Parts: sequence; structure tokens; C-alpha cells
Amino acid sequence: MKKLTLILLLIISFFGNAQTVNEPKDHSPEWSQPYEPFRIVGNLYYVGTYDLASYLIVTSKGNILINTGLADSYPQIKANIEKLGFKYKDTKILTLTQAHFDHMGAMADIKAETGAKLYVDQDDAGVLKSGGKSDYELGKYGVTFKPLSPDFLLKNNGKIKLGNTTLTLLHHPGHTKGSCSFIFETKDENGKYKVLIANMPSIIIDHKFSDVKAYPTIQKDYAYTFEAMKKLDFDVWVASHASQFDLHKKRKEGDAYNPKLFMDKENYFKRLKDLEDDYLDKVKEESNNLK
Repeated sequence: MKKLTLILLLIISFFGNAQTVNEPKDHSPEWSQPYEPFRIVGNLYYVGTYDLASYLIVTSKGNILINTGLADSYPQIKANIEKLGFKYKDTKILTLTQAHFDHMGAMADIKAETGAKLYVDQDDAGVLKSGGKSDYELGKYGVTFKPLSPDFLLKNNGKIKLGNTTLTLLHHPGHTKGSCSFIFETKDENGKYKVLIANMPSIIIDHKFSDVKAYPTIQKDYAYTFEAMKKLDFDVWVASHASQFDLHKKRKEGDAYNPKLFMDKENYFKRLKDLEDDYLDKVKEESNNLK
């Protein structure tokens, strides 16, 4: 009887672990497609896939990695960091712009291997701990990732400090409860730059805001985020997806270092307005349905 119980426990354990990661199979192939890592500006580097942006910030006391793509992005990110000449094990801090499988799918593996500390917006902590099961939208469809327990929880304007770099977290909820952007200062031989790593507030639900019982403040949070993001001042900007800041229109693989490629504020505000228009159309449609 004891032997049978042990076998059953092993079976349950095996399938439980197997079900820990459940990513949609129909995602864009560009999410997994390799892309050459490169220096964006100062101590900021792109180490992600063709479309899923991961950023390495190199400091005097080790490095900060923002976003880790899909679960299978892990070997690409590791190889990209090393291809740039940096040590993967020098990753001391991990953080993310949103708790979705396509931006932190490999986070647990990288955290375990490097021993890096995980900093997150406090409002995404619950989703991380549940492995995505408690996400207001994707959780309904069984989309999961390896659960994580954050080391540090941050509020709006919280600081992440490492060596000569200080990141400021900007709470930009809506896409997830704890979606966030980051802003920091860097420099190169030509000058200083204020850099924005933006989490663009796209809407992922196709039903009413009022139907989202697991996130009752979602409509209000989107409104807050659009107003907050319109007030930001920066020199250089990038985003959670390469396509959101037109990386591949601006730069070809092998191009020389050129921060000016990413100094297009006009494109940032145009992208933001397009997303806000989508939001306002949805609010208007819901309002008309109530009449």
C-alpha cells in the first residue's frame, strides 16, 4: 500500500510539473525567431528575440535583465548576453514590464540559474505566484508559466538600484494589474540620455470592461495609464515588443551603434494615441449598449 501511494504521488508530481507551463502554440513565429543582440544607448542592450524585447542594463556591480520572453527564449537570451561579451551569471537583478507568459516565460529558469533577485510591481505579484492562473484574462484559458515568488515588491516610482544605475518603476496598469514601464538615465561618449522602456497599454479583452469581475478597476486603470504616459519626458524610448517601437524599420542586423534611431518621440505619442483611441471607442461602445 505504501509503495502504491508513493507511485501515485510521483505520477501526480510529474503531471503537475508538466502542466506548470502552458503557453499558446499559435503565437507569432517572430516571438521565437532569433535576433542579433546590440547596444541601444549607453549601458542599455537588446538581448531578446525578433519581437519579444528583453533588455540588459550593464552596471558597475552586475547587470539588470528586464523581461525574458517565452519559456523557450531562455537559451537565446543567455547566448545573446554572452555574444555581447558579458557574463550571464553577472545578472544580479531581474524585473519585468508585465506578468504575461510572453514576457517572463523564462524568468523562473533564469532566476534559478543566476540567483538574481526579482523586483516586480506589487500588483502583479499575485499572478506571478500563481504561475498565471489568477490572471484576469489569460488565466481563464489555462495559460500558465512557472510560478515565482518576487524578492522585492515596488509601488509607483519605486527604485531599483545597482552599481551606477537607478531604474524608476512607473506603474502603468490595465494590460495587467501591475503593468509597468521603467525610466532611467545613461550616457555614452557623446552625452547623457533619459531612457524610457515603455509598456504600451494595449487592450487584450474582446468583451466589456464591466464583465471583467476579476479586475473591477480595469477601465479606470487604463484611463489613468494613458494620462500618465502622455506626460512622460524622455530622449530615447523602446517597448515590450520590438514591433511597438518599429525596431526592424529603424535598424538592420549588423548596423552600427546609433542611439538617434530610438529618439523618435513623435512615434511614441502617435502609438499611444492610437491605443487610447481604441480604448475610448470601447468605452463609447459599452456606454451606447447601456442606453
